[in-house]
Amino acid sequence: MKDPSRRSEDPECCNSVAGTMFWKFDLSTTSHVDKLLDKEGVTLRELMDGEDILQECKAQNRKLLDFLCRRQSMEELVGLVTQDPALDLEERARFKYPNTACELLTCDVPQINDRLGGDETLLNVLYNFLDREPPLNPLLASFFSKTIGNLIARKTEQVIAFLRKKDKFISLVLKHIGTSALMDLLLRLVSCVEPAGLRQEVLHWLNEERTIQRLVELIHPSQDEDRQSNASQTLCDIIRLGREQGGQLLEAPQPDPLLMVLESQECVEQLLRNMFDGVQTELCLVSGTQVLLTLLEPRRAGSEGLLDSCSQDRSCTVSPGVLRGVEPRLKDFHQLLLSPPKKAAILTTVGVLEEPLGNARLHSARLVAALLHTGTPSVNQELCRLNTMGLLLDLFFKYTWNNFLHLQVELCIAAILSHAAREDRAATSGPEGGLEPPPSSGDPATPQPASSRPESTMVAHLFQKCCLVQRILEAWEANDHTQAAGGMRRGNMGHLTRIANAVVQNLEGGPLQSQVSEVFRGLPGDCRGRWESFVEETLSEANRRNAVDLVSTHHLHPSSEDEDMEGVFPNELSLQQAFSEYQVQQMTATFVDQFGFSDEEFAEQDDSVNAPFDRIAEISFSVDADDDSPGAVLFEACCSDHIQPFDEDDDLWEDEETHRTARVTRARFGGPHASERCRKDGPERRGQGAGEGADAAPAGSPRAASRQEGPCVEGGSEAGSPWAVFDGPLTSMTADPAPAVALDVGSSVWAAGSPSTSAPEEKGWAKFTDFQPFCW
Repeated sequence: MKDPSRRSEDPECCNSVAGTMFWKFDLSTTSHVDKLLDKEGVTLRELMDGEDILQECKAQNRKLLDFLCRRQSMEELVGLVTQDPALDLEERARFKYPNTACELLTCDVPQINDRLGGDETLLNVLYNFLDREPPLNPLLASFFSKTIGNLIARKTEQVIAFLRKKDKFISLVLKHIGTSALMDLLLRLVSCVEPAGLRQEVLHWLNEERTIQRLVELIHPSQDEDRQSNASQTLCDIIRLGREQGGQLLEAPQPDPLLMVLESQECVEQLLRNMFDGVQTELCLVSGTQVLLTLLEPRRAGSEGLLDSCSQDRSCTVSPGVLRGVEPRLKDFHQLLLSPPKKAAILTTVGVLEEPLGNARLHSARLVAALLHTGTPSVNQELCRLNTMGLLLDLFFKYTWNNFLHLQVELCIAAILSHAAREDRAATSGPEGGLEPPPSSGDPATPQPASSRPESTMVAHLFQKCCLVQRILEAWEANDHTQAAGGMRRGNMGHLTRIANAVVQNLEGGPLQSQVSEVFRGLPGDCRGRWESFVEETLSEANRRNAVDLVSTHHLHPSSEDEDMEGVFPNELSLQQAFSEYQVQQMTATFVDQFGFSDEEFAEQDDSVNAPFDRIAEISFSVDADDDSPGAVLFEACCSDHIQPFDEDDDLWEDEETHRTARVTRARFGGPHASERCRKDGPERRGQGAGEGADAAPAGSPRAASRQEGPCVEGGSEAGSPWAVFDGPLTSMTADPAPAVALDVGSSVWAAGSPSTSAPEEKGWAKFTDFQPFCW
């Protein structure tokens, strides 16, 4: 039989008590959503007012998901996403429920995705949102695009099959392409469809709908600005996505039909007709040029900009159709550089600019740099015939403060020099390199002059027709005259310095040395002399100034040098800490062993790299006994004041081991030199009076403080010694009747009068309020 007194130890009884406490104090974890769902007749909006509905939905609360997946709840959620809220509500509250409904539909819960993606009626409600006149509400359009995009990623086959049955889907999307959310939806169809086979089917479907051609037609002066800009951005993204996804496939990728259409000559020609035929607007010119620049981007992965590609000698694959389509229109871009669309004068930080450069001309310069980078001979010859590089140099020196233009001109020159160098190396490699030799006329055995090679056409044109060397010299001299008159340095001088260095490099030892030297010898004699003087004096001086570091590293030293330091504390802080610890401790038997810093405090501090640490070697607690200074007298007086003897029962110097420990401890704060001087000159110092010369050195002066910082002084005066010197044998210690005392420094030490005449004060611990001179 169980003992009644041990009833509380029964497990069943304990569980019963715990359960009673759980329900009594309401320790359950029931959420607010569960409590609302237990109510009869709860509505969707009441649940959406709760703050934890999204958290419960993502946690897949079973009761909540059953409620949301009801047909009535799903229709209400889709209606909130696609229907404009009432206008009488506050702006902040109007889109509260639509936003929450969109988050619930796209929280990536399988039950909701299956319910929405498998119900064609709900999909029709979503699709009908597109069947409206533009412009769409941008916020609702973003909710719609997010919902459809989530279904494309999660329920791909069902949603794609539904959209392909809608004949007007692509037309409606392009109709509302001025809304950025619809542009994102179109890009989701291109990039977010998996697997690869289904994606290829979607691309063919979009190609059959002539999506690319219809987007190109939207880049036209007759279209509004938003549609032109978004259509251009969509085409650029389709090009980049197509090349990126094609390069990621391990096996041979199937051709992207959209990318093939974009790179075709017919598509490029249609785009250029929209840009230049008829009325020209800056937005249409810029939007179309952006598409051409994307087509001319290097298709090789890892290329980082034109300048990097030029300097690293990277081969770039550009579709021949793009070049064939652009080449006949080079004259239109040249004319655009001459006479751009009219722009009003603008006020800049350097004054009023009557004729701004404009975005259209800047993009034309970028296009010329990209075309020069391809190194196409026919394109180079056409640019030489038009003298486009000469025009760009004119703009370079005219708009001295437009660094965007300066960069493009520098890239053009870098592309000319680097591509000519690549072609020269390829020509000299012969058939072994796998490249066909360039065609030549006449006897094949007769070597061609460097300047007559097709790849050197742009190089000769740059130095002869464009007069690059003369222009550099004239611009530099004009800038020197302006600065000599008190004017401001021109804004293109940095890029001009880089261009001049590129010319010098190719003239003195670059791969184009023979070609550039031959062209250079054809310049007038005075021009060659000016250039040589400019390179030897002006340019070299400019390079020297540009090579100076903006931040001096003279005082920096590697962390390995920290091992040579004698300590890791700044001078002032070390002195304060050591002397303060010395003052507040009693002279007991363990005092000598405990005095000073611990060994861990002298460990290497990786995070301490302050400049004061360089002066750590200056720390010294020694007192120069040879100097009969007032500070030494004052320190002697301090040692004679407020002494406390050792306990009579303690024999501190019992063995030699304790003696050696005392010497090591004292050496850490003054070294053996101070001890030797104290032992040598101790009898001579005993004869000096305590108050002699006390007023000569004020207490707060640095000299007085420095003389009092060292605690290691032999005390042989009649008043006693504050610190006995333990370098001698034990017999010498017993011969001195003066006991060892602890130093106590009070306010009497810093008084103006002599310590010997001051009134006696209470012996004992140091007064911390009197430490102020050390803090100073």
